Amino acid sequence: MIPEAREVHLSRKDRKVLEERCRSPVTLQRDLKRARIVLLAAAGRSTRSIAKEVGVQPRIVSLWRHRYADQGLEGLQSKPLPGKQPIYTKATDKRILKLLDKSPPAGYARWTGPLLAGELGDVDVQYVWRFLRSNKIDLAARKSWCESNDPQFTAKAADVVGLYVAPPKKAIVLCVDEKPSIQALERAQGYLKLPNGRSLTGQSHDYKRHGTTTLFAALEVATGKILATHSKRRRRVEFLDFMDRVTAAFPNRQLHVILDNLSTHTKNEEWLEAHPNVNFHFTPTSASWLNQVEVWFSILQGQSLSGASFTSLKQLEQHIDAYIKAYNGRAEPFVWTKKKVRQRRFKGRRITQL
Repeated sequence: MIPEAREVHLSRKDRKVLEERCRSPVTLQRDLKRARIVLLAAAGRSTRSIAKEVGVQPRIVSLWRHRYADQGLEGLQSKPLPGKQPIYTKATDKRILKLLDKSPPAGYARWTGPLLAGELGDVDVQYVWRFLRSNKIDLAARKSWCESNDPQFTAKAADVVGLYVAPPKKAIVLCVDEKPSIQALERAQGYLKLPNGRSLTGQSHDYKRHGTTTLFAALEVATGKILATHSKRRRRVEFLDFMDRVTAAFPNRQLHVILDNLSTHTKNEEWLEAHPNVNFHFTPTSASWLNQVEVWFSILQGQSLSGASFTSLKQLEQHIDAYIKAYNGRAEPFVWTKKKVRQRRFKGRRITQL
């Protein structure tokens, strides 16, 4: 049943707008038909005749006649259609975040998407993944930090950093530490050819042990060069013997030596009294990463030791010595860029950063 036709009265302004819509080549077909319906209705045409001319059902003509009569031009706009109600809401997101603050199920090291979905019970795993991605939450990535409870952290760290960025004039700044228990491992090595034609280097999982060595090293901050020696043990006596060698390498120079808090490095007042030109500067507790020689030890491991095979302890030591000689030929100082020491709280803990 078609509703009773409504009379349509057009103002000059509305008529002009509708006529322009009919003439415009970019007007959408739905808007064109609505404009024609209203113009024809204003001309006194019946609903059925308008429907036949425009090519729509009479009920469509009646709808737009009534809409224009009640609301004017705004009534000819399409109303937004009600979309499907979302299955998951902000309450679901809060449940996921709350679950992430809890420990994973017994036996698991970390949360995964399926574990979260299973624990929630009514949330699809694909939504869990989408939520994690949109919030840049990576369940697999891990960061580590070293927390220092040294009450003098700031003062000690500032002292060490000060030696890096503004070393005393006419003085030598050295970073000293040991790399203990470097193993002389003998492994079978060679090239492997895969069925797809690729070739790569490989080594056997089996190995023979030929002993270990401890490398004492001093990095000269100004040049990046290394002074090192090998030792079987890591006692105070070996450390002081190495320091005797270091002082002999820089005669009549003021030395500032950066060390960590290893017991063999501390309580050496008698040796320091015999060497008044040497000053020890200790990194804060649990902050040996402030010592630049640790960076060099990482370089040594990656470029010289990883993947290498040695048939004797002597061969290992000669190999390291050859690397140090080559490294010193191209050595450059490390550039320390952090100048400020600040503290912040991380989940209730105070973390000191450089």
